[in-house]
Amino acid sequence: MKSRFPAPLAGLLGFGLLLLSLAPAAAQLFETKAGQAFMIDAETGTVLFSKDADRPIQPASLAKLMTMEVVFNAIKSGRVTLDDTFVVSENAWRTGGAPSGTSTMFAKLKSTIRLEDLIQGVTVQAANDGCIIIAEGFAGSEANFATEMTERARQIGLEKSTFVNSTGLPADGQQTTVRELALLALHIWRSYPDLYRYYGQKDFTWNKITQRNRNPLLAMDIGADGLAIGRSEASGFGVVGSVSHSGRRVVAAMSGLASDRERAEEARKLLDWGLRSFQKTEIFTKDEVVGEAQVFGGSKSGVALKAKAPVVIFLPIANRDKLIAKIVYDGPVAAPVEEGQPVGALRVWIGDTLSQETPLFAAESIGVGSLPQRALDAAKELAVGWLR
Repeated sequence: MKSRFPAPLAGLLGFGLLLLSLAPAAAQLFETKAGQAFMIDAETGTVLFSKDADRPIQPASLAKLMTMEVVFNAIKSGRVTLDDTFVVSENAWRTGGAPSGTSTMFAKLKSTIRLEDLIQGVTVQAANDGCIIIAEGFAGSEANFATEMTERARQIGLEKSTFVNSTGLPADGQQTTVRELALLALHIWRSYPDLYRYYGQKDFTWNKITQRNRNPLLAMDIGADGLAIGRSEASGFGVVGSVSHSGRRVVAAMSGLASDRERAEEARKLLDWGLRSFQKTEIFTKDEVVGEAQVFGGSKSGVALKAKAPVVIFLPIANRDKLIAKIVYDGPVAAPVEEGQPVGALRVWIGDTLSQETPLFAAESIGVGSLPQRALDAAKELAVGWLR
């Protein structure tokens, strides 16, 4: 993997960018008590914060986000409607209902419930009976539905999340990461705007019992409109939250917190920092050359690289000296090179967080060089190739 410093970048931004290999060890720009945390800007995909974000954790009730994704996708595709009804089985009633002592919407045994009411039971009340009723109605059994959850996770790009049930109740083999939980939440917000609104609903009444939304962020007047909380013995207290303010939205996931109070405080601090401490910056315009990649056996020794769209990122208002950028590619790139050919990527770090990765493409075509040019490149490779 080769790297090349994009010379135009420093002048454009007005401050120096350092090659990763030359920069001292970077430090986090924010401190949190969470064991794992991840936050992303919804518009640009800029990763604003990451702490042990890929460590597998038990999702607990945060698994219900994947349950709802399957449901929302089925509604969007026309597989089901909000008016479809589902029967409350004895298994759903006993495992997730009133006898279970867990989060429940108090569904009555053998009653029928509209899907929209089940959705509200799950998104507002974290109802385990609601999840199981949906799972059995969709797939015949909760195990079958959990398989569908995992398959759907892979389809939307979640490679580590594996689900064993629809509720998040403890089960061997059930795992996710805070990175994938945040990306899942962002996907739900983007893909199902008309259904995402249920996550911001303040309360829901079913079976003459009113329960308030369990998400503490909704009561903080910080622009929060979702999503969920969870707790497990292995992973502690966790939360996935989304906040919108002044045209910006950030999504965060946290785990490994010690209490309800600590979860609420740490989530609020992280989301507030994400909204207030970054500034949107276009670091390259559309079709602007970002840098160059070395070419082997070509009529030119290098090929100009550019992105397909403007490169926009949210940068910290303070600590801009913590920014690190480099172009990475497998190289040298063998000639011929076609204009538009994918070559590498521009990677930008903020502190020790890989904040954004933008694909780069050849900005020009490079033909095969003359025999002397190819011979010279071959000699160079023999001389220095072993150093890579």
